[in-house]
Amino acid sequence: MKFTVIIGSAPYGRERAYSALRFALTSLLEGVEVNIFLIEDGVYVAKKNQNPSDVPNYLELLKNAIDLGANVKVCGPCCKARGLSEEDLIEGVKLATMHDLVNFVKESDKVVSF
Repeated sequence: MKFTVIIGSAPYGRERAYSALRFALTSLLEGVEVNIFLIEDGVYVAKKNQNPSDVPNYLELLKNAIDLGANVKVCGPCCKARGLSEEDLIEGVKLATMHDLVNFVKESDKVVSF
């Protein structure tokens, strides 16, 4: 079984990205293969050097998902529009296009969007 999790919400403003990462991690722990696609403001989830206080660190959750085998891609045009380059993103995250998202969806059994 394979899931694709699409995250379009920025970290820390609302809890949608947090819920998506928790869902992805739980899926991985249950033996499900997981693709994560960060789009729109969701690209900020992969930004290096996050250090929030008094809330969970979304970047650590994303790193944990990568360590457990998640395939993570980030919308390149969305990053460019927000002034983010590949150097601004953590290791293990790849810049991608809509073609990559289409491929994620085609190869998945289920797609969940947050």
